[in-house]
Amino acid sequence: MAIITTKIFAHRGASKYAPENTLPAFEIAHEIGVDGIELDVQLTKDMIPVIIHDENIRRTTNGTGFVQNYTLEELQEYDAGYWFSKRYIHTPIMSLKEFFQWVDDKNLLVNIELKTNVIEYPSIEKRVMDLIYEHNMLDRTIISSFNPQTIKRVREIDENIELAWLTKIQVRKIEEFIEEIGANAVHIKSRLLSSKMVKCMLEEHIPFRVYTVNRVSLMRKCVTMEADGIFSDIPDVMQLHLNS
Repeated sequence: MAIITTKIFAHRGASKYAPENTLPAFEIAHEIGVDGIELDVQLTKDMIPVIIHDENIRRTTNGTGFVQNYTLEELQEYDAGYWFSKRYIHTPIMSLKEFFQWVDDKNLLVNIELKTNVIEYPSIEKRVMDLIYEHNMLDRTIISSFNPQTIKRVREIDENIELAWLTKIQVRKIEEFIEEIGANAVHIKSRLLSSKMVKCMLEEHIPFRVYTVNRVSLMRKCVTMEADGIFSDIPDVMQLHLNS
């Protein structure tokens, strides 16, 4: 039997079972036994990396307004769990530093998506890398972004960290493109699995991971195609069927 090397990442934590990008979602993912956690980072008014997917806090908290217009202290006054269920009332937005303190003693990979495709936060790349260095997370961290300039800026800071370009669209000559921006890997939307780009990545031995995989049949297709990883909201279900 072939050894399965496809790793399972909990997408925004175990986001089917707890509010996305919060400590409860990360704790459940760890309890499930995932290989890694995927999370999203934006920058506060006082230039602190925080974990939240949207630029506006409206969808996932009881507040409104843009992350960049609040300090960390102000953001953490809002409730990031009430919308999901009463069980998670008073769950705060988490800073990346707090996350690193939590994950320190856990055997988990971390995928940080820098959310710079809408707002290009000044110095977000350096501030995130400073935290990665501070907490000795370099060997356990992948940084991804839809923004090629963000990938380039991170690569200028560090030549060793794994960088993945995120995409929803097919790109011709993908091997030349990622070399130009300094990426090591590509993270693709699941509908691109049958694309010529994926065929090229397989031929060129370019690592790729697939999002968001919530169907067993799709997970098995990823494994067959030797994807390096999948991102799932239901990582427990994916794990259950991974070797079946």
